[in-house]
Amino acid sequence: MVQPTILPDDPRLTAYALDEMAPAERVEFEEFLQQDAAARRAVAEIRATVAALTRALVSEAEPVAAKPDLAHAAIVPGHDPRRLDGGLVPIKGLLNKRIKFPTFYYVVSGLAAACFAVFFVYWDKSRPTHERKTYMAVPLVAAKGEAVSESAAVNLPVAEGNADEGDTTLASVSPQSAAPAQAGYLLAGGSVGGRVGNQWAKMKAGFPLREPESNTEAYAFRKDNDYLRVADQPLSTFSVDVDTAAYANVRRFILQGQRPPADAVRVEEMVNYFPYNYAGPVGEVGGLVSADGRFATRGEGTPPTGENRMTSGESKLTAGAANPPFAAHLEVASAPWAPEHRLVRIGLKGREVSDAARPAANLVFLLDVSGSMDEPNKLPLVKQSLRLLVGKLRPDDRVAIAVYAGASGLVLPSTVVAHKAEIFEAIDRLQAEGSTNGALGIQLAYDIAKANFITGGVNRVILATDGDFNVGVTSEGGLVRLIEEKAKSGVFLSVLGFGMGNLKDGTLEQLADKGNGNYAYIDSLAEAKKALVEQAGGTLVTIAKDVKLQVEFNPAVVQAYRLIGYENRLLAKEDFNNDKIDAGEIGAGHTVTALYEIVPVGVEMPKDIPAVDGLKYQVAENSKAKRQSPKSEEMLTVKIRYKEPAGEVSSKLEFPLFDRGGRFEDATPDFKFASAVAAFGMVLRDSPHKGSATIADITAWGRAGIVSDVGGYRHEFLGLVERSEALLR
Repeated sequence: MVQPTILPDDPRLTAYALDEMAPAERVEFEEFLQQDAAARRAVAEIRATVAALTRALVSEAEPVAAKPDLAHAAIVPGHDPRRLDGGLVPIKGLLNKRIKFPTFYYVVSGLAAACFAVFFVYWDKSRPTHERKTYMAVPLVAAKGEAVSESAAVNLPVAEGNADEGDTTLASVSPQSAAPAQAGYLLAGGSVGGRVGNQWAKMKAGFPLREPESNTEAYAFRKDNDYLRVADQPLSTFSVDVDTAAYANVRRFILQGQRPPADAVRVEEMVNYFPYNYAGPVGEVGGLVSADGRFATRGEGTPPTGENRMTSGESKLTAGAANPPFAAHLEVASAPWAPEHRLVRIGLKGREVSDAARPAANLVFLLDVSGSMDEPNKLPLVKQSLRLLVGKLRPDDRVAIAVYAGASGLVLPSTVVAHKAEIFEAIDRLQAEGSTNGALGIQLAYDIAKANFITGGVNRVILATDGDFNVGVTSEGGLVRLIEEKAKSGVFLSVLGFGMGNLKDGTLEQLADKGNGNYAYIDSLAEAKKALVEQAGGTLVTIAKDVKLQVEFNPAVVQAYRLIGYENRLLAKEDFNNDKIDAGEIGAGHTVTALYEIVPVGVEMPKDIPAVDGLKYQVAENSKAKRQSPKSEEMLTVKIRYKEPAGEVSSKLEFPLFDRGGRFEDATPDFKFASAVAAFGMVLRDSPHKGSATIADITAWGRAGIVSDVGGYRHEFLGLVERSEALLR
């Protein structure tokens, strides 16, 4: 038998919300709740209201003598709780007393709503008309007792109206909205982020406005990649990553005099934080560029001769790759922390796209305005950062601003940047209060982006948050699945992390990865300028998506290898040719660097590589394959698969690499600097593979990698290395 819809006045809702149900009844009722989204929302509302009222009673009451025979009380807004006979209510007794619901819920909620309504009317009448513009849309219960659907609660935009005209109608529906016509919204007071809007969020959500004093930052666990034997696993496959958040976050820890948590140190993000002097694609087609950038080959070209051939080889463009969006750079030299090993650097350089040449942009700023963002290095910094980005955009670009706290709302409909003053005004009036229902905001932002979709243009949601989602869909898995589904719309995602103390780094990294975007951590206005102004092309414009690398190692040259970093980007070898598998994106002008540490044939294997028994049935076959290897001089071959931003079929590039025994001392400055950054990350993580690297070594290697330093980022790195020495003792 199908359980009927749970009515809003069902007393079991309040009993369940307050944990007053018998265990057996609770289990049965939970099964009903799983099938009734409206009932689940009702439970959340009850809990939030009770929590808010409880805190209000505690914060406003004065210590008084308790009277155990107290039976009734009245709540006087703005005053101490009092008995009906005029005496003070003992708070402890009131909170500990078992009060029956739903009577208490309806009475107290009615009183609170009445007080709020009176305050709203009085406050709004006193405001100048020009301040009464935007109203946050909050879902209502329909007249027949049926809750508004979640999709309706997301898709309806904010209504425009003047409160002094007695506007109490439901929010108007945009022609672009897909919300059902019968869905209703309550205009919840004032401009989003204004005083009344914030008080509403506070009342509904029942969550503290300030972040907790204790540190609740969360980082996903990472185990360093171990060495793999080429005889057992000759293929190494992974997705590219252009995230840079880890370096900025590590910098924040070090500047505060703290050693960063090991899992906050993602080596590939530290290496990729820095710009490198890689040459871009040449002419009509891309190709392989030597380590020093002095040549490039095209098509089925032959390998160059002379010293350049020591580090590079021919490039091979396969079918469908007539105009690759990036160039590849390969280099090999001795590993500085383990000189008997070889270090391979694979570098990609994305095609540059000027501001004038890029397509028009349709951007939606999705901003967390919950209470946890009410810190100087959070929402105020978000507002400054967005001002920088808007200043970088063209007049024909479009910007919308959506926010989320306990509920979601549209602060600014999609507006051309030519009306920059309107955009700045909307940014300036944002304030932070309430809980964090990120899932609702995500759905709203994607709906806005799709409604204003520009075919062939830049369609992107830019999420700015600390990642502390605590209402609605809160689990990392649930949020990631939501983003994966939204990514199919053709709208890309950029994630900007802010703040400290409760940063949910692991969640934000996963959202960016699955949303076809990148993740940056903004710890200062200077970092905002780097990510949103200096590298605006890479942040906004995607030139290749689902980019995968697969390296095949020649067993005649290589015994074992390990990929440095990219631990959560590893793919199965079968995934390389599977176009259904999601991978990373490369933005305009982006550089991507990957490092492999190689154990050459003839060198003693590291002791931490476990021995594997020989194969009984495949020895002869493997030996035969080894004898017949036609290109034994090649160390490895790098294969790259990618799709065009709007494409679904991938193209492939192939680049072989030759090792002529080059020394680290003779390597290019970029090679030396990337090695220093990787070594620093391994030392901070206390990696078992850090070899002999010391802070003094890292400083020397990094200094040798500075020839030109546009922006001063490499010199800043040396300063961080020096400051970290005391933290590592």
